[in-house]
Amino acid sequence: MLLKAVLFDHDGTLVDSEGAHWKIWQEVLQQHRMDLTESDYKAYYAGIPTPANAQALVARHALDVSPAALAQQKNDATRRYLGRTAFPLMPHALQAIDAFHRQGAKLAVVTGAGPDGIQATLQAYGLTERFSTIVTGDDVQNSKPAPDCYLLALEKLGLRAEECIALEDTEHGIRAAAAAGIACCGVKNAFSATQDFSLAAETFGNLKDAAEWILRTHRFARAEF
Repeated sequence: MLLKAVLFDHDGTLVDSEGAHWKIWQEVLQQHRMDLTESDYKAYYAGIPTPANAQALVARHALDVSPAALAQQKNDATRRYLGRTAFPLMPHALQAIDAFHRQGAKLAVVTGAGPDGIQATLQAYGLTERFSTIVTGDDVQNSKPAPDCYLLALEKLGLRAEECIALEDTEHGIRAAAAAGIACCGVKNAFSATQDFSLAAETFGNLKDAAEWILRTHRFARAEF
């Protein structure tokens, strides 16, 4: 089956945002007299959407705030961050995007996060025209590891699962793609290095190696945009 689309996760895959998210969570949680260590963030919260993290934090640490209110505080702090600067791109992100675009592949962002960070990324780096589809956590009822976001992406692209490949940096993301029937390359980073990537078709340490493997092992069908 010829590939027609490449589906990118956003945080931790396209952009190097996990460190920023940890620091934003620190800022928010200090208001509730809690310190979130980097090791705890990596172990429990990296790559997980804000609402789910808010629920886990309130339950695990008996915080005197509702999960909805805590999630709103995190979202507000993230918007303030993005008002100053976009998240930095991951190494080799632009090269991977360009390589797949030259093959005629449709490109999509499929994320469990809200739309603000994705829009900031695409605008800051001039990538808006490269991506034909964006699916965020706001677009679906169940976020990753549920397959909803990937199933919606397939619907919006008008493609079958076997015509697509995904790139994800977390176990939750890989599970979501696999549940939708989409082959997924795992791209580990410092915040997800210890997670279970066993459902990935292949696992790599950076986007360059992942993109080169996809280009070497798959044939692309010229997509009609």
